[in-house]
Amino acid sequence: QLQLVESGGGLVQPGGSLRLSCVASGFTLENYAIGWFRQAPGKEREGVSCISSTNNTYYADSVKGRFTISRDNAKNTVYLQMNSLKSEAAAVYYCAGRRTVQPGCIIGRSFFIYWGQGTQVTVSS
Repeated sequence: QLQLVESGGGLVQPGGSLRLSCVASGFTLENYAIGWFRQAPGKEREGVSCISSTNNTYYADSVKGRFTISRDNAKNTVYLQMNSLKSEAAAVYYCAGRRTVQPGCIIGRSFFIYWGQGTQVTVSS
């Protein structure tokens, strides 16, 4: 069974850092683009970042320079390092996947097929 499982969420103070993990089971990430999305209460799910199967990376303007997406195919895991967190970053974070050998990816919900259950990130002092 193909699954994506997020972890690493929690409570962090404004200006702090967190690293989220997205672990795949039932398939290997090597030929998959993976994206990170977030959804705050009362808001639509928005794209944060994605990494293509060829390791090209893309970021939403709101997180550029502060978030870094990376993958470790040996661990079947994609990471999202989040630095200088702001209060508006508080949300449930989801990872999503799509099997593709194309060199790019799109930070859009319709691009991805498989979704994890999410991990909560709270930014508060």
